[in-house]
Amino acid sequence: MTRITRRQFAGALSAIGAQFALKVPALAASDVPKPRFGFENVVQRAHDLALAPFDAVVPPRLPDPFDALDFDTWRGIRFKREHDIFAGADGGFRLETFHLGFLYRRPMTVNMIRDGIATPIPYSPALFDYGRLKVEKAPPVNTGFAGFRLHFPVNEPHVHDEVISFLGASYFRFLGRDQKYGLSARALCVETGSEHESFPFFREFWIETPEKGSNHATLYALLDGEAATGAFRFDLFAGQESALEIQATLFPRRAGMKLGLAPLTSMYLTGENDRDVRDGFRTELHDSDGLLIRTGAGEWLWRPLTNPPRTRISSFLDNNNRGFGLLQRDRTFESYQDLDLAYENRPSYFVEPIGDWGEGRVELLELPTRDETNDNIVASWTPAKSPEPGAPFVYAYRITAGLDMPQLAPNGMVVNTFEAPARALGSAEPLDPDAHRFIVDFAGGDLAYYVVDPGQVEAVATTNAGRVLRASVVANAHIGGLRALFDVSVQPGQTADLRLFLRAHGRTLTETWTYPWTAPAA
Repeated sequence: MTRITRRQFAGALSAIGAQFALKVPALAASDVPKPRFGFENVVQRAHDLALAPFDAVVPPRLPDPFDALDFDTWRGIRFKREHDIFAGADGGFRLETFHLGFLYRRPMTVNMIRDGIATPIPYSPALFDYGRLKVEKAPPVNTGFAGFRLHFPVNEPHVHDEVISFLGASYFRFLGRDQKYGLSARALCVETGSEHESFPFFREFWIETPEKGSNHATLYALLDGEAATGAFRFDLFAGQESALEIQATLFPRRAGMKLGLAPLTSMYLTGENDRDVRDGFRTELHDSDGLLIRTGAGEWLWRPLTNPPRTRISSFLDNNNRGFGLLQRDRTFESYQDLDLAYENRPSYFVEPIGDWGEGRVELLELPTRDETNDNIVASWTPAKSPEPGAPFVYAYRITAGLDMPQLAPNGMVVNTFEAPARALGSAEPLDPDAHRFIVDFAGGDLAYYVVDPGQVEAVATTNAGRVLRASVVANAHIGGLRALFDVSVQPGQTADLRLFLRAHGRTLTETWTYPWTAPAA
């Protein structure tokens, strides 16, 4: 992460401008090449926007009949694919826009860049099939759009499926092969989990015309909000595991803010480790089931998600973090039993910083919910020192969308977490009345080697409150791995941070399972 002084920034802009200066005075004006629109133009706009008062105004009304649409009616408005914006551009991508309406009332300008020239896409009623909606008077050409999406043959060579979409505030989602939409990403979150939380939004986009036959698309975006403005460059690489490389330059409007960089948002209602919510025949309901962190020291941490009784914020202090993400590890249909929503095919997103992000923390926000339609999980990186106004704040990262993503589990990984009062499970030994048992399944890495002799493996369990009473390891042939069991005793009402990993002969075999647990009140 790089902080640039005002003088350095001004010099950089001058250097950029010099690239386009007229070098040969004898040339006629018509022969001078026109400057190509690029990311530096968006950075300049974000800089200028930060110096102006924040304009939070949303149009009080949309043109009739779009002002009072419910979700189903708005969703029924479809972009006509014969009007694909990239038609004739010889690219593998297709571009479609979303119509304003329902929750999406703030207009966005969408520009197309061809041969270096940026041109706004004008609104036209001819672009849309309005379904059952009756439109008597066409809205003006400056109406704008709610957002847009790109299509690409990511699943089959001749079928253009949606691969990325930008819709609502600064939210975006993208997919790889055989994936179904679940969690989302955001450009920036501000004071997440507090009463002062605000939601920056994209005001404008510029989309480069893709090259013929390429799976690479480049987009630029202008972010605005009461806390900061920003310029973002998105480089999308569509494929089996689609990836986004993101460059960002922020201009804070005020000091002392808690900013969440590279935020991910997901839903966790119920799972095998948290069964407080029951939903008929479906035993698990979540878009993601855990937070994975790769620390600057190289340790892999796995934190199962929960649906807590009250808001919970967990912080993982780090220096030069090497990655974090919200993952969906349970890929078994039987866990969800949902034929329509296909939770087992929801993608995992993993963020990898590009460059040194310095000191800070991965912050996990878990909100209580009783409904699977609510996104109640947020994970992001918060710098130790809040960016200050007066200078650009520059950083970059990569997000990968995948299913199994074996590269994120170089050692054994957690596949199941269960818990219950130890007395309910039975034991040949005398039990502490406050004892609670945790059962964690690990698979992958080198664990299959130890299935025939689990006695070679040690379960290393620790707690920062109370005490660990006992720990053991048994084979779990059903997963080709090992099951670790340990009992803890914690005073009623007290919260403990639990940690567990497996090792053999001094060698670490697994990632570290970490879990906050509050002992039931007496």
